[in-house]
Amino acid sequence: MAEATKTRLSRTERLERERDANLRHWEEQDALLRKHREEAYDIGGEAQRERLAKQGKKPMRDLIRMLVDPGTDFFELGLDAGYDIGKKRLYGGSVYEEEKRGHIPGGGVVTGVGVVHGKDCMIFANENRYAAGTYFPITLKKHMRAQAIAEQCGLPCIYIADSGGINLPLQVGCFADDGHFGTMFYNMCRMSAKGIRQYTLSTGGNTAGGAYIVYLASESIMIERLAYAFLAGPPMVKSAIGETVSMEDLGGAYVHTQHSGGCDHLVRTQQEGIEKLRAMMEFETPQELFVDRRESREPRFDFREMMRATPVNTYQHIRIRDTLKCLADDSYFHEYKPNYGLARGDSIVCGKMWLKGIPVGVVASNAGGVIYIEAARKATEWMIRCGNSRIPILFLQGSPGYMVGKAEEWGGIGKYGSDMVRACTCLEVPKVTYVIGPDHGAANYGMCGRAFRPRFAFTNMRGRTTVMSGETAGFILETVRRKNIADKGGAVNEEEMARFRQAMRDRYDEEGHPFYTGSLLFHDGVIAFSEARDRLARAFEIALHVPMRESVWGDLKV
Repeated sequence: MAEATKTRLSRTERLERERDANLRHWEEQDALLRKHREEAYDIGGEAQRERLAKQGKKPMRDLIRMLVDPGTDFFELGLDAGYDIGKKRLYGGSVYEEEKRGHIPGGGVVTGVGVVHGKDCMIFANENRYAAGTYFPITLKKHMRAQAIAEQCGLPCIYIADSGGINLPLQVGCFADDGHFGTMFYNMCRMSAKGIRQYTLSTGGNTAGGAYIVYLASESIMIERLAYAFLAGPPMVKSAIGETVSMEDLGGAYVHTQHSGGCDHLVRTQQEGIEKLRAMMEFETPQELFVDRRESREPRFDFREMMRATPVNTYQHIRIRDTLKCLADDSYFHEYKPNYGLARGDSIVCGKMWLKGIPVGVVASNAGGVIYIEAARKATEWMIRCGNSRIPILFLQGSPGYMVGKAEEWGGIGKYGSDMVRACTCLEVPKVTYVIGPDHGAANYGMCGRAFRPRFAFTNMRGRTTVMSGETAGFILETVRRKNIADKGGAVNEEEMARFRQAMRDRYDEEGHPFYTGSLLFHDGVIAFSEARDRLARAFEIALHVPMRESVWGDLKV
């Protein structure tokens, strides 16, 4: 008996040491995340601040702080966009490098949701400390993503415009296609037609297509001797028709407020422009929250317990209920079918909870996260119930994929996995995705990856989004290479093969890292453990400004 007690205590001690190690690791990762953010915030340092000050300007985030209501936070999105993008294998990474634009802090534009006169609005602000606020391909992707959120959530849009338009050396990735520069204006027009108002404060140059940000606004503001808007600047006018004209005489604030009618309001300083924006927003209709919200209650366990319960290894089993008790009001989680399918059904945990007073359904990866038939069926049922009951859903994604093998295929994993994908697709309630572990293959689809239109998609530092793990990719690609060599009658060099396998592992692991995926805007931001509850609740709050529509399930075969 004494020996048994000793064994139990030793196991307890080992678990405690492991939990303490988890806590230390995630504290270090959160510190790395804060440093990463600071790099995006402080573009050009004091030298850039002084340059702007001489022009009578402030950095864009300073203007945003002046714009939003005192005591409220700016819910910034896509801060990781453009990070070391020249090293990425997508979106013209090599072209960025050739143009010595391999790192675009924050993607060249600041976007996020701010509260102005008590109303949530989407704010866009050109990063005037980098490349004259011009639009790179990644800048456009970030801008369109913010517009999509604004349209989905019915948020008025505020543009603080200071841009030279398309970055000309990279124009092929910015002009003519759907999703390129013109789509900005297409979206402005469509939102305006739906009653979602568009406001613009021009604080600098707005050339060529960029001028339409002023002209297409519901109401626009320009700052005298600081803001300009024209379809062609003085050099192009000189080249085209031989006319010599100053920027002020061609398209200054007085021209557009007194002569062309292209702008509605003239102000003298950025401060005055911000005050005018706030005055406009005061007339916006108050927003509703289309859900029965109750008083928020703090969890009985704080975020450090979530850090302690989260394994360092992305592929180690996680007890998701320990995470949920740190997110849910009063740490209460009402679980759906907790005993269904035993361990096979338990790889996804479903249920509902209150999140800062907002009722949300939960579909969460558990343990190793592999989705078995029973887990897929349970998740599908729960998504349908939430859709029919108009309950928004939080997806906690930490799954490497659906279970494979003859028994699973014969049992219908393809069918039930597809049912899960269809249910996720057809849900008309707000969906918010938070990646907390492996995010691979079809599990990305069934657990509401970006292609399935979550209102917001976030990750933590443990999340890894790739088609498969580095380990699996290394094995598959090595197998293919071995077969190709054998088919040609060659001999396999085992040392070379081992190096190849490791290189594939490293490549996939690098490409799945949150900073890498964030650079390409595969998610809306990395969330620290300490922020998770507040950020997720705020995402639902923003998403619930529009009524939930009826979910129609199509050819679902449950």
